[in-house]
Amino acid sequence: MSCEKITLRVVAGMLPSDTIWDTTVRGFGVRRQRRDPVYVLKYRFHGRQRFYTIGKHGAPWTPDTARYEALRLLGSIVSHEAPRDPSAERNFLKAQPTFAEFAEQYLTQYAEAHKKPRTVAEDRRNLRLHIVPSLGRMRVCDISRADVARFHTGRRRFPANANRCLATLSHMFTIAESWGMRAEDSNPCRRIKRYAEFARERSLSPHELERLGRVLTDVQADPETLEDWRPIACFKLLLFTGARLSEILTLRWEWIDWSRGIARLPDSKTGRRNLLLPTPAIDLLISLPTRASQGYALPGTRLDSHFVGIQKPWQRLRKLAGLEDVRLHDLRHAFASIAVSAGDSLYTVGAILGHRQPATTQRYAHLSVDPVRAVADKTANRIAGLLASAEPPPPLHAHLSEEP
Repeated sequence: MSCEKITLRVVAGMLPSDTIWDTTVRGFGVRRQRRDPVYVLKYRFHGRQRFYTIGKHGAPWTPDTARYEALRLLGSIVSHEAPRDPSAERNFLKAQPTFAEFAEQYLTQYAEAHKKPRTVAEDRRNLRLHIVPSLGRMRVCDISRADVARFHTGRRRFPANANRCLATLSHMFTIAESWGMRAEDSNPCRRIKRYAEFARERSLSPHELERLGRVLTDVQADPETLEDWRPIACFKLLLFTGARLSEILTLRWEWIDWSRGIARLPDSKTGRRNLLLPTPAIDLLISLPTRASQGYALPGTRLDSHFVGIQKPWQRLRKLAGLEDVRLHDLRHAFASIAVSAGDSLYTVGAILGHRQPATTQRYAHLSVDPVRAVADKTANRIAGLLASAEPPPPLHAHLSEEP
């Protein structure tokens, strides 16, 4: 171990296991432990001696650049406002998890405890297929807005999925802040503009509803079709109530309040809510062969299970009705569109459908053209009548011919 000013010539002449301390900057030195010389800084912080590795000799570290870095670090160590310990900060960063490690913690420790299973499955799929391959190797604390924007832009061909991934990322970084993995108010997803999404809107016209009703009636009356009664009842309940498919499939008898015509759902997509059961829905439920006080209204084949496999019967029946492009969720849209087209307010329709946000119901606003047009026509006709009933002014030549 020797002391002299560290230069390129000195570094080039070092032998294995040599350590040289600089004479111009106290604590700055260079070691050659195995093959490459390494620049280091020895300092004291709160009375304890620390060693900090600046980096290996070579670009960008030369004797001059490493010496400047040592001076910068020493300045931060003795700062009166906010003294910093470079070794502790580096060790802290090394201990920080990668995004891939954090993603697994997020799913097991937060999502599975606070989110619905279907949402957890969607988050896991997006993380595995899209997010982790792009950001997984980075430390959670190092991911910047530019990194997130680059990922979001890379998914621009799939705007809906890109926005879902961005929403998941934003929530994950919020949790990372609460867990101390990132600084407060450092969410890198903020101010990243979402892509415009064009939701698939498909409802059923009155003529299409007639065709669907005719098919449901025919297959139910024909013993040769061997069509299960449970999917047919499910399709009708979806149309009568505007409920979500999961709410009908998991409906239990003990949740139904027959006197009030509601089903008290303990859990749905938007939490606990009352599902309104109009008279046709009540009549249908009363007619079901498995009506009881307990259990599922549409039971499955196993004990205390609900019916599964709804898609195949729907594909068969919608083909018979000539509605191959209609999804099961579109039956919910049909209920909403008929309600709005009849002039019912969006607030009321949203309450029936169980929408938590008014903006969710707003997409049905375009369906209310007929009642709005009727009001516009009535108002315009009234104004036109008032204009037509006004007395016409005298001819202009009559005023000119009068004597002064």
